[in-house]
Amino acid sequence: QVQPVESGGGLVQAGGSLRLSCVVSGSSWFINVMGWYRQAPGKERELVASITSDATTNYADSVKGRFTISRDNAKRTVSLQMNNLKPEDTAVYYCKASYGSMRWGQGTQVTVSS
Repeated sequence: QVQPVESGGGLVQAGGSLRLSCVVSGSSWFINVMGWYRQAPGKERELVASITSDATTNYADSVKGRFTISRDNAKRTVSLQMNNLKPEDTAVYYCKASYGSMRWGQGTQVTVSS
């Protein structure tokens, strides 16, 4: 079955950068939309950025101009380049793969210190 696996989280100072990666393993289902979501303590999970198979992107207003999402269809990967990180970006970041159904990854922690 389809299973996204994230990597690349960590601790960074405000103004720094991190790159998250997600590889979708398992079934050969065509992945239509891949997305990054985040959930901070006490808050609901929210969309950060998404990208369709034809590279149409969508970003949350809070990350526009700082984050860039990209994907490699052949490798079934999606990446999130995060620049100029702020303390409010601190959260667990989840990868989601949509293919008629959908699957979530296990999440990776991003912590931005002030």
